[in-house]
Amino acid sequence: MSVEQNASSLSSENQGVAVKSSFYLAMRILEPARRDAMFAIYAFCRAVDDIADDEGARDLRRHALNQWRRDLDALYAGDIRQSIAFLVEAVERFKLERADFEAVIDGMQMDVDEDICAPDWDKLDLYCDRVASAVGRLSVRAFGLADDDLSELSTGPKLLAHHLGRALQLTNILRDLDEDAARGRLYLPYQALIEAGVNASAPHAVLAHQNLGDACTVVMRRARDHYDQAELVMAGLPKRALKAPYLMSAGYRSILDNLEKRGFSPPRAPVRASRLKIARAFLRQIFS
Repeated sequence: MSVEQNASSLSSENQGVAVKSSFYLAMRILEPARRDAMFAIYAFCRAVDDIADDEGARDLRRHALNQWRRDLDALYAGDIRQSIAFLVEAVERFKLERADFEAVIDGMQMDVDEDICAPDWDKLDLYCDRVASAVGRLSVRAFGLADDDLSELSTGPKLLAHHLGRALQLTNILRDLDEDAARGRLYLPYQALIEAGVNASAPHAVLAHQNLGDACTVVMRRARDHYDQAELVMAGLPKRALKAPYLMSAGYRSILDNLEKRGFSPPRAPVRASRLKIARAFLRQIFS
């Protein structure tokens, strides 16, 4: 199936795709219009992420990402193309910013342009902002955390997107070490590797190093700090609009906890969110 055909099918399939995601319960707890907007945002992210992770020629993948840029240009100019029609209602209802969709594409292009290996913290932070916090900036609008006039996001929602997006992405990086290495990628920053005494940067060499766990601990500390900062931000935001981000935070924190318990020595068994912790968080939000 072509990129364009796949995109056009997402409007009817995005709920089926999202049901496989750790975000599913967080999406389902939302009011219907907000839930549908989140499914649409997820579908967009899934489509461009699939391009970044494809094993095809880099030029072809760049072309595919640029087609999404052109489709966004058309959408925001009032020309609704079939490939992106699934975003129309969410964009119009919640005033989703084009710049945030563009940032997500920019993040995916970082993976297309090169196989990222042991970036510095600044490059990793830029990557996290584009592929995760930009999604957060779209999401906080769908959650109902935008100002009443739906103009510029205020400081609280921006900070929530900043911290929670980075926390989730750093957790993903630690969870997906082997999957990323199979693609020739390693997102652990070289400063963390040096601090841990890992004298390698090639993905499989790093993953086989006896000090890998120490390097991952450095990244884990950064992730936990972002989770803590997100919690502080949420304490000052309207509770009615926080059910979904609280569930996301609880689910991914449990993944981080389980990664720490498992450790990083091979063989690394897959780690998932704690169903019990998610259920507890879900019930708290349902009855709060």
